[in-house]
Amino acid sequence: MFTGIIEALGTVVAIKDEQSNRHFTLTCPFTQELKIDQSVAHNGVCLTVVEIEGNNYTVTAIDETLSRTNLGDWKVGDTVNLERCLLAHSRFDGHIVQGHVDQIGICTEVVDQHGSWLFRFKYESNAAGNVTVEKGSICINGISLTVVESGEDFFSVAIIPYTFEHTNLGKVKPGDKVNLEFDIIGKYVARLLQK
Repeated sequence: MFTGIIEALGTVVAIKDEQSNRHFTLTCPFTQELKIDQSVAHNGVCLTVVEIEGNNYTVTAIDETLSRTNLGDWKVGDTVNLERCLLAHSRFDGHIVQGHVDQIGICTEVVDQHGSWLFRFKYESNAAGNVTVEKGSICINGISLTVVESGEDFFSVAIIPYTFEHTNLGKVKPGDKVNLEFDIIGKYVARLLQK
């Protein structure tokens, strides 16, 4: 389980395809603290560390992950938001994040509000069963954020300078794809109401 509070930024240093899988090798400030089999959220996608060599580590994404997230678009040199799993004795600063991306969102607008930024996103595909509510939680590229506006096929969030500077959201521009994980409680409520 994760909280959506980004711990560090990593950099993709190598990509290798093997059958339908894709291996990503990254470097980050805490590589030396990682262990094989450890789960790490990469832009909100929970991936398992399969190899560690020097300052680099490798994770593997299967075809399902590549088709449901923006990982298939990653290139060498890309910056990735990273978060290790929540420790049992840690503060719970964000919201419940599973690292299971629901779908891709597409940025439609970035508005500089002179001290903060407003980002608007539309859903790449039908968002049936996935809901946002104003002042509710959404996870974008692994970042726990608060929804400002909520519509049937769009939503917006506002971020402070710290988030803009310390995550890869500051590099997102209109047309870019992001990973979306909707609030787990909201998903269960929506499912119950459909019955």
